Amino acid sequence: MSEFKILMPKLGESVQEATITKWFVKEGDTIEEDDPVFEVATDKVDSEIPSPVDGVITKIFFQEDALVPVGEVVAIVNLGGDDDSEAEKTAQTTDKEKEEVPAPTVEAVTEDPALVKETKAEVSKPAGTSVKSASVKSESKRFYSPLVKSIAEKENVSLEELETIEGSGQNGRVQKNDLLKYLEDKEAGKVGQSKTTEKADVSKHSAPKISSSIGAGQQIIEMDRVRKLIADHMVKSKQTSAHVTSVVEADVTNLVLWRNKIKNQFQEKYGEKITFMPVFTEAVAKALMEFPIVNSSVEGDKIYLHKSANVAIAVAKPDGNLVVPVIKEAEQKNLLGIAKNLNELAEGARYNKLKPEAYQGGTFTITNFGSFRNVIGTPIINQPQVAILATGTIEKKPAVMETPTGDVIVVRHKMFLSLSYDHRIIDGAMGGAFVRRIADILEAFDIDREI
Repeated sequence: MSEFKILMPKLGESVQEATITKWFVKEGDTIEEDDPVFEVATDKVDSEIPSPVDGVITKIFFQEDALVPVGEVVAIVNLGGDDDSEAEKTAQTTDKEKEEVPAPTVEAVTEDPALVKETKAEVSKPAGTSVKSASVKSESKRFYSPLVKSIAEKENVSLEELETIEGSGQNGRVQKNDLLKYLEDKEAGKVGQSKTTEKADVSKHSAPKISSSIGAGQQIIEMDRVRKLIADHMVKSKQTSAHVTSVVEADVTNLVLWRNKIKNQFQEKYGEKITFMPVFTEAVAKALMEFPIVNSSVEGDKIYLHKSANVAIAVAKPDGNLVVPVIKEAEQKNLLGIAKNLNELAEGARYNKLKPEAYQGGTFTITNFGSFRNVIGTPIINQPQVAILATGTIEKKPAVMETPTGDVIVVRHKMFLSLSYDHRIIDGAMGGAFVRRIADILEAFDIDREI
């Protein structure tokens, strides 16, 4: 049968799963290429996923509100060439296979073939074993691949034991080798049940729940789905990176005077509004090329240096949540190119019109506290990046300037730049030098720059 499998796309560098919030089609519907198929949401983005092909939806594997790992098959499209009965038979076969064998992930594909075959056979074991896929999904916030869950079930490793294993994968994910090493240590007597139980108890009591007294005048509001995801992502970032923040004050008088002078002309000539953010992005891209270690990401004990400055810009949506679309290869774009790209991304992000790739590949993030009239802030790093810049509001301030006839007090336009960075990778001297370099670039802005 000629068929196409629609997979859950990767919606960000650190995103491993996403929630299906809405289906636009049902089984039996005919779709065309680029027709929206379903809507997904993560802590970073809500996005409509279009169909890459023409055909008929023969099978949908997940319902709305299902949490689906990246790379999982979510639907099958019949591309034509077979009758309906054959399509239905294939869909039923696929459904049966899905029930019997865990869906492959990147981790499972790269494992030992013999072990994969063995653990797949074990999935059909009767109830009563220690770990089951349903219990892991419902009781644990950690993601375990089908292969890891199969090995755990076979070896009678409880969920509590799984929770205590330190994973070597991305975001601490437990991989096959981590579980096998744990089993070896356990067999050799290096890991005792009492020790495991003690660890589990410590984990449970390390972050006790704090109950609030509820009075008659108080109101309880449930977090919405996006807010829960954002909260989880922020907490994981603080747990992963050793956050340090360096702050500098920049004199951006030349930049303010230049923008006031050309903003109407710029819009008439190019049909685009010019804000301060394109200039900030240009300065950041230039500084990233001079400080390559800041333009990096971390996975485990490896640092990945990126050749291009893919600058993610935090954009506020009408519902108050934030998304971070990415300006790709910002170091190769001129100011007009950055301004056009930024305006398109901001408009699309606010109304969920961007494709998933618009949020992928970011190597550094800028968040503009100044848009809320905030002076300064300490942003949280967008994992797996190693730094994030917050730009504060621009204010008129008195400043001392040196002149040939002596010092004078004058009015200048100033702003704070605060850089939060991962102290595991970037030390204080490097972080301070980088944010100072951005300030120097902004302070040296040419007031007579042509547009």
